[in-house]
Amino acid sequence: MKRTIARLALAALAASLLAGCTIQPLYAPAPRSDARQGSALAAIDIKPVNERVDQELRNHLIFLLSGGAGQPSDAAYELTLDASARSAGALLSQSSTSDGEPTARTVTVTASYDLVRIADGSTVSSRNATASASFDVSLQEFANIRAERDAENRAAREVAEQLHALIAADLKRAGAI
Repeated sequence: MKRTIARLALAALAASLLAGCTIQPLYAPAPRSDARQGSALAAIDIKPVNERVDQELRNHLIFLLSGGAGQPSDAAYELTLDASARSAGALLSQSSTSDGEPTARTVTVTASYDLVRIADGSTVSSRNATASASFDVSLQEFANIRAERDAENRAAREVAEQLHALIAADLKRAGAI
């Protein structure tokens, strides 16, 4: 009899602990409104930028946030981006070059953002993200320029994917999603 009561008490305790669990997937449909997440992310206006890598990052982030619909006309949030790219030698190959020149390079794109709620001017979040992409160096100058630009584009798109996830998590934490 005591064992049965102890098992029932343990089962009731486990059920009450599981009922209080608030962890849920970020992209799970909300019980109140499935459109809430999409509308909050699509209500972010991203300020214009000047540099090429920044523009690549901004364009991809706009596409991710709005689902391809473009910038919102009635934004609830404003996002300021700041990105930079740098290139460094990644590998020295002694077999292909006799003078020790790099045969591969790595482009690193680092971006930071500030997300501000327009209604009250409060900062919702400020975060950083970094991504790298490598490319081969050849003896042709134009091929090297194009390969470096492609690597910058790949890294910028990866940073945009990271920022999209960070922004969604921050809006979820703030209760907007």
